[in-house]
Amino acid sequence: MTLAQHLGEARRRFLICLGLTVILAIVSFVVYPNLLSILQHPYCQADPKNCKFLVTNPLDGLTLRVKISLFGGFLFAAPLWLWHAWRFITPGLKARERRYALPFVLGSLIFFFGGVVTAYLVFRRTIQFLVAIGGHSLITYYNPNQYLTLFILMMLLFGLTFEFPVLLVALELAHVVTPRQLLRSWRYSVIAIVVFSGVITPSSDPFSMFALMLPLIVFYFMAIGLGKLLGR
Repeated sequence: MTLAQHLGEARRRFLICLGLTVILAIVSFVVYPNLLSILQHPYCQADPKNCKFLVTNPLDGLTLRVKISLFGGFLFAAPLWLWHAWRFITPGLKARERRYALPFVLGSLIFFFGGVVTAYLVFRRTIQFLVAIGGHSLITYYNPNQYLTLFILMMLLFGLTFEFPVLLVALELAHVVTPRQLLRSWRYSVIAIVVFSGVITPSSDPFSMFALMLPLIVFYFMAIGLGKLLGR
C-alpha cells in the first residue's frame, strides 16, 4: 500500500471507532441513572447515611450527564479501538511479530480493565479516608462533578498504569532490555515504583497508593519471568 492508502485505511478505521464511541456515548446518556448509581456506589458504601450529591449550579446536572456519557462511550468502545489498531499494524509485521500481536492486544485490554476495576473497588476506602481525615465535625456533601472527575481520573490512571507489564514484555522482545538486566536492578525498580505510586495517586490516600504499588511490583517480576519464557 502507498502512504496515501495507509492514511486512508487509518482514517477509515478511526471513523468507525469514533462512530461507535458516539453511539455508545448516546446509549450511556440514555442509561445515565444506572451509570450514576454504579459510580455513586463506593460513596454510599463509605458513608451510607450521607451519600447525596450537592448541586449548586443549574448546569451541574447537564455537565455531569455529558461527562458520564462520554466516559461510558470511550470505556465501552475501548476493545474496538484496540482491535482496529491491531488490524491496522498487523499487515506490516513479520510472521514472528504477528504471532505476538493478538496476545498483546488482549493482554492490554485485560490489564486496562483490571486497573479500572481495581480503582473502582479501592475507591470506597479512598472516600472513607477522605471523610475521616477531615474530622467528625464536617458534614460531607460532595459536588458530583468534582467527585466524578476524581473517580474517572483514578480509573483511567489505574487502567493506563496497569499496562506496565505489557510495555516491559514488549521492550524485552524488542531487545531494548533483557530479563537479566531487569532482575539485576529490581531494588531500584521497586523504589521507583513506590515513589511513582505515591506521586501519581490523585487522591493522595494510602489505600490507593498501595493498591497501585503492590500490583506494579508483582507485574514487574511477572514481566521478567514472561520475558525469559518468550526469549527461549
